[in-house]
Amino acid sequence: MTSARAGKIDTKRLVFMSLGIVLFAAVYFSPAWPDAVDPAGKHFDLTREGKGSLAVFLWAGTWWVFEVVPIGVTSLVIGILQALFQIRTAKEAFKDFMDPSVMFIFASIVIGMVFTKTGLTRRLAYRMLMVVGEKTSMIMLGCFIVTAALTHIMAHTAVAATIYPLLVAIYALYGEGNRPTRFGKSLFMGMAYVAGAGSIITLLGAARGAVAIGFYKDIVGREISFFELSKYMAPIGWVMVFVLWGFFMVVLKPEKKVIPGLREKARRLNTELGRITRRELIAALIIFAAILIMSLRSFVPALKPVDKTAVILCSTVLFFTLRILDVDDLEHVPWNIILLFGGAMSIGFCLWETGAAKWLAVNWLVMFRNASWFVFILGIAFFVMLMTNFIMNVAAIAISLPVALVIAPYLGVAPEVILFASLVTAGMPFLLLVGAAPNAIAYDSKQFTTGEFFLYGLPASGLLLGMIALAVTVIWPLMGMPITLAK
Repeated sequence: MTSARAGKIDTKRLVFMSLGIVLFAAVYFSPAWPDAVDPAGKHFDLTREGKGSLAVFLWAGTWWVFEVVPIGVTSLVIGILQALFQIRTAKEAFKDFMDPSVMFIFASIVIGMVFTKTGLTRRLAYRMLMVVGEKTSMIMLGCFIVTAALTHIMAHTAVAATIYPLLVAIYALYGEGNRPTRFGKSLFMGMAYVAGAGSIITLLGAARGAVAIGFYKDIVGREISFFELSKYMAPIGWVMVFVLWGFFMVVLKPEKKVIPGLREKARRLNTELGRITRRELIAALIIFAAILIMSLRSFVPALKPVDKTAVILCSTVLFFTLRILDVDDLEHVPWNIILLFGGAMSIGFCLWETGAAKWLAVNWLVMFRNASWFVFILGIAFFVMLMTNFIMNVAAIAISLPVALVIAPYLGVAPEVILFASLVTAGMPFLLLVGAAPNAIAYDSKQFTTGEFFLYGLPASGLLLGMIALAVTVIWPLMGMPITLAK
């Protein structure tokens, strides 16, 4: 019986595996595609390498969504295809697997491991459950609020890695073991979603904000301050946190309304932990110091040259130096997730360096040059949302914002609304794991598949676009943001 099952062909897997290969071949071997032309008449050609990067993009996207092989293995395919078809050199394709952003994710995951190993995770989880009580809806809301709040002062990747073991400890008390449940899906996917929602509110949540403001200053000539960004983004980010909570309570309503006796059990388990240990205290101090230094970089000029990846990797070295972690812990690092982001960085840089991303942006945005201001803004938001699910959100901003800011004056659209609408959608990629590190960290829970993440992400993305529509028509105008240019 077992051998018969083992020998059975997985037709569905074979179809989607073949689909990725067919899409690659159809694009790569097709005749040359026409140039993209912006409103000023400037031409952007799609080179052979650019067309090749789009082909790789389609192959990888198909395999990632349908998970025909482990997601980390699909990432390796990205590097292999670039090298074999001379889209980029092997050195260029594979060096991105050790990009500072990938190493930042690695160090963030190590912090999460430290929380778990030292017992800090359980201590925090039990205290939180003592506050929020036994209702699963309140447990979920409490987790979402804590996640979003932390992204105001630290990178959302580090927040997700820190919160993840906390959620594992909480889910262990749900009483279903490691079995996937609706509560588990909503808890972990929701954490990833609200980490993005919270990260748009300050410049500390992610690098995309600083990059966008830099482009805005170069093109428009006006600086956006830290507090101006937070003023306009805070209502959108926090409304999305509660909207997402309501969304998951509807589409993935927990099987249990309450977990009887949970508060008392959490109180008892917390008491059994005893006083905080020396190892927990040292770990907490190292983590706090790393977060503080990374946060102060935005305010203290002397710290700006200090690289955040180097800072957070210092914490990794200290954990092993002080024997909080040992060599066996390295075997528990989810290398599948690390490889996933290595591949995401590689395809992102490939699309950027070959000019394919710019070609896509110009072709998309010029379609709206005769549209109303409202349709144009939503068109930009949609494009950034789509691109940030496949490539780094910094790159999605970099390729779309300059083009959008050039087209905006023709339609009488104020540049501020272009900037903020783009930043909102760049922060919340709900479709693919590669869109943001919290997505991939949540996936490690094994509560959902990549296909499920994509399917639930479709209506969630629709809610996000609805929030943009509400922001540009009601919220931001009431707050004093110019939406259209004065005639």
